[in-house]
Amino acid sequence: MSARFGTSVSLNNSGLEWWKKTTVYHIYLRSFFDANGDGIGDIPGVIEKLDYLKDLGYETVWISPFTQSPHRDFGYDISDYLSVSPQYGDMALVEKLVQEVHRREMRLVFDLVLNHTSDEHPWFKESTSSRDNPKADWYIWRDGKGKNGMRPPNNWRAMAGNKAWTYSPERKQFYYTAFLPFQPDLNYHNPDVKKVMFDVARFWLNKGVDGFRLDIISAIYEDQSLRSNPPSFRVAPSDKSLSIFFQNLKNNFLQEKSFEFATELRNVVDEFDSPPRVLIGESHGEEGLINRFCHNNGKNGLNAIFLFKAISTPFKAENYREMLMTFERHFPEPLIPTLVFANHDRTRLISRLGGSVEKAKLLALFQFTCRGIPFTYFGDEIGIPRVRIPLKQGKDAIAMQHKWVPQFLIDRSAEILNRDECRTPMLWSEKPNAGFCPDCVEPWLPIAESFKKINVEAQTAEPHSLFNFYKKVIRFRNETPALHAGSLEIAHEFCDKSILAYRRILNGQKHTVLLNMSRYTVKSPISSELLLSTHSQSHAHELQPFEGRVLKETSQETALQ
Repeated sequence: MSARFGTSVSLNNSGLEWWKKTTVYHIYLRSFFDANGDGIGDIPGVIEKLDYLKDLGYETVWISPFTQSPHRDFGYDISDYLSVSPQYGDMALVEKLVQEVHRREMRLVFDLVLNHTSDEHPWFKESTSSRDNPKADWYIWRDGKGKNGMRPPNNWRAMAGNKAWTYSPERKQFYYTAFLPFQPDLNYHNPDVKKVMFDVARFWLNKGVDGFRLDIISAIYEDQSLRSNPPSFRVAPSDKSLSIFFQNLKNNFLQEKSFEFATELRNVVDEFDSPPRVLIGESHGEEGLINRFCHNNGKNGLNAIFLFKAISTPFKAENYREMLMTFERHFPEPLIPTLVFANHDRTRLISRLGGSVEKAKLLALFQFTCRGIPFTYFGDEIGIPRVRIPLKQGKDAIAMQHKWVPQFLIDRSAEILNRDECRTPMLWSEKPNAGFCPDCVEPWLPIAESFKKINVEAQTAEPHSLFNFYKKVIRFRNETPALHAGSLEIAHEFCDKSILAYRRILNGQKHTVLLNMSRYTVKSPISSELLLSTHSQSHAHELQPFEGRVLKETSQETALQ
């Protein structure tokens, strides 16, 4: 099948699948650009700013959910998969967005929330109404334990930290949620559920979407026997471990059937082959386990899976070298790693880097010269900081759920509990409300106070700004086949406590990347033709603090003595 809505997109002629060489810009829709003046970002706002993304050099746009929702989790709680929330636009505008993206020879990826719906979805309301209605088994219902069945079926916790079971007086049973209590999990053990959700995917693929980012794909299935989870020493989850509040979530996440589901969904998406579409999953866990979403028992699954290790890896050369080795070991060709340093759930990138623009440039050079799919969270290209918003003022459902946590503990944490802090509006200019919405309108979240200095307009005019470096390095990647299609080889002979070095190799051509990840000036291990540097002034034999370079290596290359 090759049906799609709108203008067709030309395929690249490099022989490499488009999604392996692409660059992705992640738009959190509510905060990108408000075109209708209500303080909330919308689909017309994205359309209006597509030329901005095209000019930056991005080839793929990933947009957060825009379907009908009560917005308790701002779109990740869906009440109708096949209609558009009036806050964002309508179906005609979505179709126009697809057309406009493709007209610019870019790709468009939608968020697809397969795991759960809103508790306001008509399916759930029907399922709740009785134990014998046609959708009674579309969600995961179980009798409780103890006197009058008022204790949960087991000890499971959800990823957000809350108990995973919610009691329904109407059915006199508990329903299961992998995330928040108002997001009941669909029951994929029921073939009717799987069929209707595969048809949801087909609906949007027929509209011309180029693929999906799959929200918490790790939770699609849970242990059907409902075995309780074992204890853990961890209080908070990590990027490698699904443990929270002293519990290992081994029986309600990362089940064998979830890996099998990835292959089934890939078969659905492969029905649309002109051009091929992409599936990118969200999952925490060890790389050696979650790579099975992509290749399981010899069968193709998702095209890629998010690797959150990059977010939590300390900014040190040795740690980054270890991370690269891990990615290359578990995601060798034909698999490909993802390079994710921020998203709509985590602390803003520049804030994790202590506000250092030099570090941010170095990280951008790393991200866009490694083998992998680079993802940029909106605003990281100008360094939008974390905006401190007290838990008690939070609109985020997780913040509301954790209002009991003392604020001083939150303020000391490098990570956020109130996701509003990384979702504040895009800073377009020094105009009131940073040009995100009219000055007479209150934006849905507060604007970063530093917007008069940190904004697109100001950084466009500054030749050595973070924005202009992003533009330079993305275009350099797009124009350099070795960087978007070559193999990666860690140059161990050049690596030390300060320097991370690796080569990108294609058809005999080698590009060497040197990253000085220290605050000291260090001797450069090689002298070669300089193609790109994070610094406006470079010295051939020295790497300045937090300087990164791309060099053209030749067969006559000699190490400096």
